[in-house]
Amino acid sequence: MITSLTNAKVKYVRRLQTDRRFRNREKQYVVEGTRWLTELIGLARPPALLFYTERWLETAAHAQILQQLTSLGQSTPYLTTEEVMQAMSDTSTPAGALAVIAMQPRPLPAKPSLLLVLDEVSTPGNLGTMLRTAGAAGADGVLLGPGCVDLYNPKVVRGSMGAHLRLPVHSQSWAEIAQTVRGLQVWVATVQAERPYTAVDWQQPTALIIGSEASGAGQAALALATGHITIPMHAATESLNAAMAAGIILFEAARQRALFRLGQS
Repeated sequence: MITSLTNAKVKYVRRLQTDRRFRNREKQYVVEGTRWLTELIGLARPPALLFYTERWLETAAHAQILQQLTSLGQSTPYLTTEEVMQAMSDTSTPAGALAVIAMQPRPLPAKPSLLLVLDEVSTPGNLGTMLRTAGAAGADGVLLGPGCVDLYNPKVVRGSMGAHLRLPVHSQSWAEIAQTVRGLQVWVATVQAERPYTAVDWQQPTALIIGSEASGAGQAALALATGHITIPMHAATESLNAAMAAGIILFEAARQRALFRLGQS
């Protein structure tokens, strides 16, 4: 059992949690909780390091998860005290199990039909929610433009609920984004636009750009767009949370695409 906060592995995990440069150098990040471990099993992704507490292991299903992860063959699970788990965790109430895994972003499809492009989204909670929502709405991937918060920030990872493993997410320059979205209609969401998001044909291959809440989409994003859309709002409301706006528009795209598929069946 690991009982010391000065243990080398404990210090390694703590640094991954707090140091972006260290994460990028090591090309590893930390995931916490049973849901993430279950995702790893489903994808046959062995963690580089695995830690758990006695309390977490008391649940029969958790013992099975531990056995399955161990059977993947690349990591020895480490039992820790509650104090050590608390020190490694990024939450005030640790789930009781965490793992260190490699940064292995999924490749984008050769011909994406729906991409979410984010411009200077700096709030970790918002980015995590957007990743989770994009996956739920059936997007083919997410592109992070310059100025976005670190994809592997612990709060982003926690908010994404496993989207890092299931959804292609890539940080790109605006020149790279322009190449990635070539051939797609590109809509940028702005408060000033007149066209409502429901007036778009989302059955066409499309990229949706969402900017920051503070200043909206920047000039590079606006220059890339082939059109501007807005979410009509009641009364004097000026704007929505960026993650909420992304969800509303992405699920309209999902609705239209579902109706299109239904019409073809």
